[in-house]
Amino acid sequence: MDYNKINDEIIEQIKSSVNGKVYVGEEINEDFFHDEMPIYGEGIPDVLIDATCKEDVSKIMKICNENKIPVIARGAGSGLTGAGVAIKNGVMINMQSMNKILEFDEENLVVRVEPGVLLSTLAQTCLDKGYLYPPDPGEKNATLGGNVSLNAGGMRAVKYGTTRDYVRKMEVVLPSGEITTFGSIVSKSSTGYSLKDLMVGSEGTLGIITELTLKIVPNPKHTVSLIVPFEDLDDCISTVPKLFQNNLNPQAIEFMERDIVIASEKYIGKETFPKNMEGIDVGAYLLITFDGDDEDLIDNTLEQAAEVLVDNGAIDVLVADTPNSIRDAWAARSSFLEAIETQNKLLDECDVVVPVTKIAEYINFVNKESESYMFNVKSFGHAGDGNLHIYTLSNEEDKLDQFKEEVDKFMDVIYKKAYYLGGKISGEHGIGNGKKKYLKSFEGNVNIEIMRGIKKAFDPNMILNPDKVISLLGE
Repeated sequence: MDYNKINDEIIEQIKSSVNGKVYVGEEINEDFFHDEMPIYGEGIPDVLIDATCKEDVSKIMKICNENKIPVIARGAGSGLTGAGVAIKNGVMINMQSMNKILEFDEENLVVRVEPGVLLSTLAQTCLDKGYLYPPDPGEKNATLGGNVSLNAGGMRAVKYGTTRDYVRKMEVVLPSGEITTFGSIVSKSSTGYSLKDLMVGSEGTLGIITELTLKIVPNPKHTVSLIVPFEDLDDCISTVPKLFQNNLNPQAIEFMERDIVIASEKYIGKETFPKNMEGIDVGAYLLITFDGDDEDLIDNTLEQAAEVLVDNGAIDVLVADTPNSIRDAWAARSSFLEAIETQNKLLDECDVVVPVTKIAEYINFVNKESESYMFNVKSFGHAGDGNLHIYTLSNEEDKLDQFKEEVDKFMDVIYKKAYYLGGKISGEHGIGNGKKKYLKSFEGNVNIEIMRGIKKAFDPNMILNPDKVISLLGE
């Protein structure tokens, strides 16, 4: 796809049309050149604009659509697939200045926000008012617009669902510059195609979100976490379906192997997870949270859970039932990515999702397959919904080309296995630029052509976040 270059006349047209500040060339901070996975490459926008309102975004889109100039909307840049990188240069719209919480509608249990509000800001504001915004992705400093654009999942998805389940309504600027609204504050609708749900997870390729109305729930009164050590990974993961079969309804279930826990605890400087219990070396852990309003009911649930866990191979069940102990229990899990990044020069990752009953088989396959390659592999993930984070790691910077070549082969093999087991490429990180070819390989021509048709219907000139997800595949 050929795009036009930005010239001085277009830059002046943009500057005279928007309220936000406009940066050009060397004025643009290099933080905007990449996301959190720089191995997928950099892209330098020709122009960066701090959007302040929907009118700014609309005017920018009209100018760029008329001149066939590529545009990308950018949040906090915390993505992991290159979705927020301006690989075709052009115009980047920085949405972080649109960061107001506009309204709490407590009668309808919704909150209205701008897309640049941080997840951490909304989460804490809700808690202060006695509510819970359930989506809980690992990166708390991501923007809500970015969360919605990727349908971020997180640790509480097993009980509460993903970001998609909390988007009631959105205001969107289309590539043409037209402003429209998808969805409503009502909780159900069978009113034509769900355009709102097409936008959720579209990675900024169909439109730019300028306002969101999100569902909230009353904050549960009681929360308890369990640290559950196992001797080996098989017993650890194969226990997870038993919790569901016993109707225990956990808020979150995370699994982690010993090595990643040690790396994370080293990073944060605090040890919480036992490494040896009753003379047995711990090989893997479950970290489980239950919540609810009835303390007696939770206590009963914990007793049942402990019985199930021990019967299925848990060495012990450690209870964290105070705010400090719960925070400590989750601190290591929340720092996995940062720990990996600080301890490895080269890294790539995938976030496949497989049926919960297939997690153990899949992780064993991945571990066995990784023995044939130059890199190390560390895995962890959301055991409750089958979303697994698998990292390929190396410190041999002088072998970058070999690392990329071997990772490519490895990813192809493990994605193929995921699909064989009934899974998908991504549970929450998306496709972006880094995973496009795998989407094409495993989703099939029929599905890809439908996706490309949707893209063209929204964006005939193909200017919005081009070359991401499926925009140019097959051309």
